[in-house]
Amino acid sequence: MNVGDVISVKMWGAYEFSSELSIDKQGNIFIPKVGDVHLLGLPNSELKNKIQSSIKRVFNNNVYIYADLKQYQPISVFVSGSVQKVGLYKGLSTDSLLQFIDKAGGIIRGQGSYRNITILRNKQVIKNIDLYSFLLNGQIDMFQFKNGDVVLVNPVRNFIEVGGDVNRPYIFELFSDSTSVQEVMRFIMPKPTANRFMLTKWENGQEITNEYPLNQASNLFVTKGTKLKFFSDYYVNNIEIKIEGEHRGSKKRMVKKGTSLYGILSTLKFTPLSDISNIHLYRKSVANTQKQLIETMLKDLEARAFTSDSSTVAEANIRNKESEMIMKFVERVRKVKPLGQVIISNEDNLDKIYLEEGDKIVIPKHSNIIVVQGEVNIPNALAYKENYTIDDYVDACGGYGERANMDKILLIKANGRVVQHTSGDFFSDSSDLKVEAGDSILVLGKTDSKNILITSSVTQILYQVAVGAAVVLRAF
Repeated sequence: MNVGDVISVKMWGAYEFSSELSIDKQGNIFIPKVGDVHLLGLPNSELKNKIQSSIKRVFNNNVYIYADLKQYQPISVFVSGSVQKVGLYKGLSTDSLLQFIDKAGGIIRGQGSYRNITILRNKQVIKNIDLYSFLLNGQIDMFQFKNGDVVLVNPVRNFIEVGGDVNRPYIFELFSDSTSVQEVMRFIMPKPTANRFMLTKWENGQEITNEYPLNQASNLFVTKGTKLKFFSDYYVNNIEIKIEGEHRGSKKRMVKKGTSLYGILSTLKFTPLSDISNIHLYRKSVANTQKQLIETMLKDLEARAFTSDSSTVAEANIRNKESEMIMKFVERVRKVKPLGQVIISNEDNLDKIYLEEGDKIVIPKHSNIIVVQGEVNIPNALAYKENYTIDDYVDACGGYGERANMDKILLIKANGRVVQHTSGDFFSDSSDLKVEAGDSILVLGKTDSKNILITSSVTQILYQVAVGAAVVLRAF
């Protein structure tokens, strides 16, 4: 009960009385011939007994009573700590803790504790609440708030990361410094398919990972910072791949380890538009290798840019401006994500190309388009014309731009293979340079630098980015 709450009181028998009484600032209601009855802070469930005991001190027998809380007076409760919006919130004394936390935008994930929430009244702790029991079985301690109470969501302290085949992946708070894996399982609810788990922890400055069957969960303990992952033997012996593009079927497949590219292609249902002679295979490990190669070249370029000697003040100023441009170029290159394409030709034995976890297979459509981009006057997509050369397609796009590097013209075949072409090379009769339907032409740009080593490095980086990510960047 709070100041301002309205109580409906009805008495009959030897004495009759009926009225709606408001709790005054002293926390009392006044009943004629009975006197003051103190109700402030009283739970609603005890209201009738409290008034009845006060009446019996005056009327021994034959007086009956009915009492009910008619109207609540709003109260103000502070919500503080690791919540989205710290502040003062109005509510009812019967509102639950969850309602006040919800008014404050909820607990900040990863920062606020669900297991250590403190209720303060007059600067004294009156209750500590662990919400995990509510998450597990819906049980929560109910109590009445008073005006001026403080809900303090303390910061999370001991926690572990949980992932894999579980219904509640994220972080799990430890109630003590050490908890068994079995106790953790009660809350995070592993999926029925999970029959193994993996523990990763730091020991002597090294990250150590061990794998265990699920029946050892009661014997193994986790501490702060541990990573816990649940999984199934099925995923140990199988890998997930993606299949996109022109085919009829699901985009994701689980296949056994050791399945070849030929093995999965033989199960697909193609359409009349499927270009099965130019299958694309993208692999994460290849993309990482390409990224590392580009990063190594960028670091070498940075070293060369900042160690170049200058013999005059004017030359030093030129070097400084050039270094600034190089750093901006490096920043742009680092944002590029290589595709990780594995080039597959018709001569390759697809039965010997084994799939890896996360591989992406793309079935392209038959295309009659030639894409021309880079340092040409009007980058465009053109209809394929038989017997047209690279120079013919570039001429159809307005010709080479002023910054075009005539020694770095790339013909990207439909299967991703790259062939380098030099404009005006009349002595080359290689069939590789024949433009075919679905090919792309990339014209790289020149590098304006007086430093031969820097020019060489930038040109090589531009080439690697164009090949690995199919992106044409301008150097400076």
